Amino acid sequence: MIPLSVLDLVPIREGGTLHEALEDAGKLAATAEQAGYKRFWVAEHHATPGVAGGAAAVVLAHIGHSTSTIRIGSGGIMLPNHNPFVIAEQFGTLDGLFPGRVDLGLGRAPGAAGIVAQALRKNLHQAAEYFPQDVVELRAMLTGDLDLPIVATPGLGAKVELWMLGSSLFGAQLAARLGMPYAFASHFAPDHLDAALIAYRSQFRPSAYLDKPHAMAAMTVIAAETDEEAELLASSQDQSFVRLRSGDPGKLPPPIPGYRETLPDNARAMLEHLGQARAVGSVATVRERIGRFIERTQADELIVSGATYDPEARRRSLALTMEAISS
Repeated sequence: MIPLSVLDLVPIREGGTLHEALEDAGKLAATAEQAGYKRFWVAEHHATPGVAGGAAAVVLAHIGHSTSTIRIGSGGIMLPNHNPFVIAEQFGTLDGLFPGRVDLGLGRAPGAAGIVAQALRKNLHQAAEYFPQDVVELRAMLTGDLDLPIVATPGLGAKVELWMLGSSLFGAQLAARLGMPYAFASHFAPDHLDAALIAYRSQFRPSAYLDKPHAMAAMTVIAAETDEEAELLASSQDQSFVRLRSGDPGKLPPPIPGYRETLPDNARAMLEHLGQARAVGSVATVRERIGRFIERTQADELIVSGATYDPEARRRSLALTMEAISS
């Protein structure tokens, strides 16, 4: 059975609070651990009303204390927003709290609108150009591979598993060159999935940390007792995608029956395009769609995303999804 992991954006519901979102994330991680998922990742987003994961390292400390064995990590930390030294300290601290359980997924995108760059006091375009160098420096701060003028404490010697994230060929090629595991964000950017996986595998150079390519692909997965119930649950995320792409992001809305049928053609086409990395339905439907996706990608791991307005429905979805790929 292919390892299965969870990506959670820590959604804030309409009518809900930040505190509730964080509490629900902890409960979801505990459910994932009990069900047998390998990793639980959260993603850095800024100035997004419906996402509570902006301070990813802090959220991960909460997730770590809500669990005991599942790996926890970032999917990802947007390194241009930061500097390698601070991230080495943060994730070195997490490794001290949760030894042998911490992943650090790194992305190049800012994960925010342009105005956030001003708030961060960063030139994100320039910082993105230094991304490959910063990845190498960050890894060295954890491993001691390079003779650096400063020691990250905590940080040096931390057994943190580094991942490269991406939604284009750039991340795939950099992961291959540095000998890192690679995770592709196909749940929201499926266009370059196949080309990125080919580039990563064909250009991979073994490193001291990884001797052969190891690729993870992301899917939107929502499982329920019936296809109809799952599609209704998924309408909350559909609404969020449409609002985001329309420049009007908000908190996670309640489900709407027949939501897709109310949309204009361009919005419906956008959602259908994302469907190539989507498995929404009953256990049987999810099993079939995940099976086809794995056959297509030959992924070494799969990470599932997919928010529901009712947190209990998301927890139930994780249990049913694991049932789907285990049977």
